[in-house]
Amino acid sequence: MTTEQLVTTFVTLFVVIDPIGLAPVFVSLTRGMAPERRDAVGLRATLVAFGLLAVFGVAGKPILSAIGIGLPAFRISGGLLLFLIAVDMLFEKRSERREKHVAEATADNPRPPAAPEDDAPDPSVFPLATPLIAGPGALATMILLGGREQGDLLGTAALLGVMIAVLVLTYAFFRAGGLIARALGHNGVVVVTRLFGILLAALAVQFVLEGLHTLGVMPAPPS
Repeated sequence: MTTEQLVTTFVTLFVVIDPIGLAPVFVSLTRGMAPERRDAVGLRATLVAFGLLAVFGVAGKPILSAIGIGLPAFRISGGLLLFLIAVDMLFEKRSERREKHVAEATADNPRPPAAPEDDAPDPSVFPLATPLIAGPGALATMILLGGREQGDLLGTAALLGVMIAVLVLTYAFFRAGGLIARALGHNGVVVVTRLFGILLAALAVQFVLEGLHTLGVMPAPPS
């Protein structure tokens, strides 16, 4: 994997997972927790997300083959899915969906005001690990990026390394979630999210063009 591919992979995963946008959500889900428990929840969510993303990055292509889906078709459909996520980010639909997941998690695990710390709901698996970190877009992205390596062990290892770097940053943003939310404010988070949406839209189109090229429908897209 070249330096340019490493940068593209990092940007793609960072934009799809969106650690900056997740930080305020994490703060909301862990409100009232002791700092040690909040850090433990963030670490657990990151580790669970790592397991899910790693499985789809390494074994995504065999999984697709087993159910009769070709990689070009998945590149096109995955690119369209990422484009829809980009549209959601541009028009703030993604934030509304995250708030809905938070509300559902809170409704499923109501926490009385005087509940002991050990009885507090644990949002690490749902909704933090999935669908907020390792959601459909992130899982599809790992399959797309893993499929590019075509069995190259070094390339797959590099992909996993980049994914780990993004997840480490995600955990770091979780730990600094309160500071980030206060520093950026609501408008700052909206601006950053929309900027990431524009980048993700361009990357999504690139995936679609690559899929069409693999099918022989069009020449290789310019890099």
